[in-house]
Amino acid sequence: MVIWVSGKFQAFQALVSELCYSAVLRVTAKFQGVFFTTIAGSFLLNTKAYLRPTMEVAVLTTHQEVHKKVKPLQLRSKAAKESFKILDPSSKKLSSLEAQRIISVMEECIKKTELVTLLPYCLENLERFRVMLGTDLISALQEHKRLGNNLVMLLGKQHEVQVPDPHVAMLQQAVRSSLKNVLRLFRCNPVAYQTLRAEAVTRGKASQDLVRHLSALRGFLLEKLLTGPAEEKTKNVYLKEISLRHEKNTMTVTGMEDELALAIKERDAEVSKRNEVIRQLKTSLYQMEKVSEDFQRRTRQDTDNQVQSDLKASESRCMKFQQEVNQLRNQLSQLIGENQEVEMVLRKKKYKVETEVENWIQKYDGEIGEKQMEYEELNKQYQEEKAELEELEKQFAVLEEEYSQITERQRLAKEKREAQERELAIMTRAAILIQAFWKGYKVRKLMKGKKGKKGKKGKKGKK
Repeated sequence: MVIWVSGKFQAFQALVSELCYSAVLRVTAKFQGVFFTTIAGSFLLNTKAYLRPTMEVAVLTTHQEVHKKVKPLQLRSKAAKESFKILDPSSKKLSSLEAQRIISVMEECIKKTELVTLLPYCLENLERFRVMLGTDLISALQEHKRLGNNLVMLLGKQHEVQVPDPHVAMLQQAVRSSLKNVLRLFRCNPVAYQTLRAEAVTRGKASQDLVRHLSALRGFLLEKLLTGPAEEKTKNVYLKEISLRHEKNTMTVTGMEDELALAIKERDAEVSKRNEVIRQLKTSLYQMEKVSEDFQRRTRQDTDNQVQSDLKASESRCMKFQQEVNQLRNQLSQLIGENQEVEMVLRKKKYKVETEVENWIQKYDGEIGEKQMEYEELNKQYQEEKAELEELEKQFAVLEEEYSQITERQRLAKEKREAQERELAIMTRAAILIQAFWKGYKVRKLMKGKKGKKGKKGKKGKK
């Protein structure tokens, strides 16, 4: 593997330099609106031939292409996905120095291509990037723009005159040198590089395809560099096994297709039977439609007859209603005349009543005026008498206070006298009661003494 890598390293360097030059020509031509034929496409098409080892004859095939050939649809089974892991390289890191150099050169080429494809947008918007790029980069870009314009003008004149111009080669070399200088300045200024790289959305479709294909080429190179001869043999054996499985699956599919054809025949027979049933149903439906049409025709005739009879009856009713309307109109005119006469009588009566009401109102106003004058005089007298009453009430209040004091003294004296009389009556009654009790006591004592003497005398006589 090391010998194979060493043998192809120089060829790869030549290809990278050729690719950078073709990218410069494409960018310069696109900036001026002129598209030239570049060798980028041929580089991408012939990459496998450049990188093919000497002992190989067949075209190199990645395991992604094997996936597409063996199974176009997405692998759904987990076991099927794991079975393709054998196609992945066993080593995940490059061990040889030459392989690392190839990958680093490829990555540097991708970075430069990204910058070169964004240069037209940067040249169109130099004022926008002036602060971030710096004076050195701005000067280099302006010089590169001037050289590109001169080259486009010379190429245009050469195309019109159809005569080679010796200055074209010199200008092309100057453009190459200017581009190298611009890329060197960008490499020394990471901020400017990141700023310009952030404008990737402004890159054209062809430039995007170029960057994408270069990235795919890097992945392809990395896979081939990580794969050794023993792994390559194992992959070939595995691919042969997959081919045999594919043939067996093809035979199985053929058998299943025969079964499918038989099933289709059976289905067609079933469909023909059902079509016959449908035809019979359509026939019966046609007969039913005829019967329904006859029924509809008879129903329509009956309906027309009924409509005619209803029309005649409605006409007779309309005539009758018209006569009633005329009669009611005559009655209405008579009632209007009578009501007009009654209205005139009522209007006269109303006028008379209104006149009487107006007279009564005038009379009422006169009487009310007189009453108002009388009321004012009486009110005046009332106010005078009220003032006199207030003065009398003041005097009466003073007299009433004196009278209340006198009355209070008399009441107190009367109460005192009555209390003395009650006390005297109580004492008199008490004295009478005491005397009565005392007299009774004396009488009882006297009577008791007399009874004692009589008893003693009786006892003596018996003896």
